[in-house]
Amino acid sequence: MQLDLPDLDLSALDRLAAALLPLLGAGDFIALAGEPGSGKTAFARALILRMLGPDSREEIPSPSFAILQTYKTARMPVYHFDFYRLSGVDETVELGLDEALNDGLVLAEWPDRLENELPDDRLEIHFRDAQELDRRNLTLVAVGRFAPRLQRYIEIDRFLYDAGWNRAWRHFLQGDASTRSYTRLSKTDASALLMDAPRQPDGPPVRDDRPYSSLAHLAEDVRPFVAIANALHSEGFSTPQILASDLDRGLLLLEDFGDRVFGKLVNQGAAMAPLYEEATRVLAELSRKTPPDSLPLPDGSAFKLPFYNLEAFGIELELLLDWFWPAARREAISPELRAEYLQLWQNALLPVFSQSNSWVLRDFHSPNLIWLEERSGTRRVGLIDFQDAQRGHPAYDLVSLLQDARLDVPAELEQHCLDLYMELAQTANSAFDEQAFRTCYATLGAQRNTKILGIFIRLAKRDNKPSYLAHIPRVANYLGRNLDHPALGELKAWYDRHVPVELRASPLKGEE
Repeated sequence: MQLDLPDLDLSALDRLAAALLPLLGAGDFIALAGEPGSGKTAFARALILRMLGPDSREEIPSPSFAILQTYKTARMPVYHFDFYRLSGVDETVELGLDEALNDGLVLAEWPDRLENELPDDRLEIHFRDAQELDRRNLTLVAVGRFAPRLQRYIEIDRFLYDAGWNRAWRHFLQGDASTRSYTRLSKTDASALLMDAPRQPDGPPVRDDRPYSSLAHLAEDVRPFVAIANALHSEGFSTPQILASDLDRGLLLLEDFGDRVFGKLVNQGAAMAPLYEEATRVLAELSRKTPPDSLPLPDGSAFKLPFYNLEAFGIELELLLDWFWPAARREAISPELRAEYLQLWQNALLPVFSQSNSWVLRDFHSPNLIWLEERSGTRRVGLIDFQDAQRGHPAYDLVSLLQDARLDVPAELEQHCLDLYMELAQTANSAFDEQAFRTCYATLGAQRNTKILGIFIRLAKRDNKPSYLAHIPRVANYLGRNLDHPALGELKAWYDRHVPVELRASPLKGEE
């Protein structure tokens, strides 16, 4: 696949680097071809600086004499090669090209020196002088598996052109566990966020020819996000306004809530209590809104809001058995123990389903909440991650907030906010059953933290994201706290026998 980009100046080269950045990953090979002075190093420098971040002071020299310059970035290592002085293709072994491709992004000037040893999957960028001074004509050639990504670049560029944002300054936002990517777009007088979320299931079929995402009722395209954002906004909550959308291609242009993310504020020293109290008030208000069965979409279709049913809970709980158990125990769980575990959970979850017709946003925690201090009331909490929402028990989101997997929430603050929620709920409904709610809170806390233990091992093992392992002791502590509830005695006994406390906190102890 080929794309011609004529008459680019240096600022356009920088915009191109920013536009390609979200589509790049470890193992990618970018071949930069052209005569000396044609812009190869300028483009490489722009891309590397983007990856290092706006606060970086690192210099990006040409690798002409050193042959290789290496950079550590938040996403992956970057290896900038200049093969002009290569004495032979065999020399790439000594330079460590294969190792570089194993874990990082390779930018290669003078790729023709590799002759027939170029990787089968690569992006070639050919630089040529244009008629006007300091401008370049570029040709992008996507080879092998790079072709769909170049096509995605074209789709995004057309989408932003139609929305009037194609010439905006772009800053890629480092993502979390999600497969979605976000880019901040800035003009002189405005900013917006580009969400790039092409339709895709979460992994291969695992049961009844359905992937995990289908069984767990996770969004597989942007339609749920759009439908739920509009529904919550109409109820008075702060969800991003959708400025433009392409539902079929999975592209959204969203209102930019800024960077005052709860987790970031707390890590910078902000007081937790005011933030968490306001988020608790949001959930108390949300619990008083009955979600509709069907939510309209701009194209005239509708999204049916699913129930958080036993099937969804069950497939999440099996993450402990399918990922955490074999990693920690070094063996597969027996069918008998699996059946016993699932039956105990089915019994424990029965009370939850008697109170399950509220909004459950599902990821209501510090990375997904933004403080909007200029707004008033519950609108001061910006909601940005809710595409997996369902109808279920309101305690689920409260435990997501107060037992945050990525942030230590002091037990005193958890209890304070839990009491605040009870007070607000009882004020709104004199028939509110506090004891039943607290039981469901503990049950759903145990379920959620069990699921997260499995997810974090899966992220480390399957997706090569070992950083999530650092959160496991915190999650294990939350799980133990919930299992201590008297209603969960049988489950606690099962965990204590088969997944004891020390194993929960250090499942990979001794693994090299």
